[in-house]
Amino acid sequence: MNKAQLIESVQAALGADATKRSAEAAVAAVLGSISEGIKGDGKVQLIGFGTFEVRSRAARQGRNPKTGEAMQIAASKSVGFKASSALKGSL
Repeated sequence: MNKAQLIESVQAALGADATKRSAEAAVAAVLGSISEGIKGDGKVQLIGFGTFEVRSRAARQGRNPKTGEAMQIAASKSVGFKASSALKGSL
C-alpha cells in the first residue's frame, strides 16, 4: 500500500461525507505528529499498533566495497519500528 492508497482507505473508513482532501489532511496530520513526537521525545507508542523510536548506531570501521580500502563509518541515528503483539497476532 502506498500513500495514495492509504488516503483512499482513510476516506472510505471516514464515510461518504469525507472528501479526498480531508482524508489527505488527516493522513498528513498523523504522519506529521509521529515525526514531531520522534524528534521531541525520541519515542511514539501507539497501543495496539506499535512503537516508533530513534535508534543510534555507533561509529564503526568498514570497507569500501569497490576498492577494499578500510574506512570509518560515522555514527548515525535512524527510526525503528517495533510492532505490537496485537498487530503481530493479526497477521
